Amino acid sequence: MKVLIIEDDPTLGEFLVRVVAEEGDTPELAVDMTTGLARARSASNDVIILDWMLPDGDGPTFCDQLRRAGVLTPILMLTARGEVGDRVTGLQSGADDYLVKPFEVEELLARLNALVRRSAQLAELRVGELVIDRLRRRCTLGGNVLDLRSREYELLLRLAIARSEPVSRATLLADVWNLGFDPGSGILDVHVSRLRDKLGTDAWRIETVRGVGYRLRERRDEA
Repeated sequence: MKVLIIEDDPTLGEFLVRVVAEEGDTPELAVDMTTGLARARSASNDVIILDWMLPDGDGPTFCDQLRRAGVLTPILMLTARGEVGDRVTGLQSGADDYLVKPFEVEELLARLNALVRRSAQLAELRVGELVIDRLRRRCTLGGNVLDLRSREYELLLRLAIARSEPVSRATLLADVWNLGFDPGSGILDVHVSRLRDKLGTDAWRIETVRGVGYRLRERRDEA
């Protein structure tokens, strides 16, 4: 499995990389939240090991941003904070499990494997004939694989997570492009147009909601 490790402490980061590699898995190390978010959103990771304290942010903020972007990769948060309130904060922000430092390697590996097993059961998202495999980052429509670029996939996934509810332009720009403002380049509309082209006769599935943004329709006769 591919394990993204987000840890700024050089000693602990190198240790975690070695532990994961010795298990025959593939580790990737990021040393700050910005890099970690980019790699978490653009790569197909099986699980993420996340430190609570990072030089440019914290674990709960990372989890919240990743979940709002529609990325459901399981997250194991590492921290020296052992209070119940801290554990609750971490889990409510979107982390799937919590391990207090110092920890035993055997427990770390057991928790990682358990997270991957559970996530496999939640990997598929269906909206009518549209099926999104979030582990493989692959979309099929009526059994046919859609040839989507990374941003197109993320945009379609974000709309699918909302089901038939409209998603605002501001939310899509923030979650898919990490933009806090509209750059005025029409980047969102261009990607929606490309998505509709790839959906072909099912282009009706992406509906423009005037004054709001877009929504994904499950049925053609949906009001």
